[in-house]
Amino acid sequence: MAGNSSAIVAGLTAAALATVGFLGHQAAANAPAHPHPTRAGTASGAVQADQDTDATDGTGDTGAPTAPPQGSGRGARVVYALDTDRVWLVESGGKVRRTFTVSPSTVDPEPGTYRVTSRSGKITGSDGVPVEHVVRFADNDGTVIGFSAAVDGSAPELDPKVRTGGVRETRADGRAMWKFATIGRKVVVVR
Repeated sequence: MAGNSSAIVAGLTAAALATVGFLGHQAAANAPAHPHPTRAGTASGAVQADQDTDATDGTGDTGAPTAPPQGSGRGARVVYALDTDRVWLVESGGKVRRTFTVSPSTVDPEPGTYRVTSRSGKITGSDGVPVEHVVRFADNDGTVIGFSAAVDGSAPELDPKVRTGGVRETRADGRAMWKFATIGRKVVVVR
């Protein structure tokens, strides 16, 4: 009888694991394209910024990673890490001029190397919010992707059903990006 009980328990355990695996697969299939589709920034709705940093040892005073990710290239470039929603402005000698977090859009650029293709001082973003210091660098199936700062300092309220390409920065980070990311500047996107 003890052998039958073990076989029954093993069978039930296998069935339970299969069900959990199936439900996990279903959830992943129905998940939005971006891992942070509703990230809201700080309590005030503004995107949180890190302090300017000149350190290149991998950590700053705030614990923020100041060294750009491995495999993000060489030379002067903007590095955008999708998984951590972090940007680095890297000078030609490898020194990090500034690093900060951003609020993602609903459409991500594919990992790879791009160039800044156009810029706009002030426009209305794809979500209807007035933005400034727009730096465009990619296109994903007709959705133009670029960095920008909301004039009112707000973070985007993302609707995963609407394709938007504005990667939001604080106004201070937007000014720094504007000065650094001129037409033709390399932008490296990593996971």
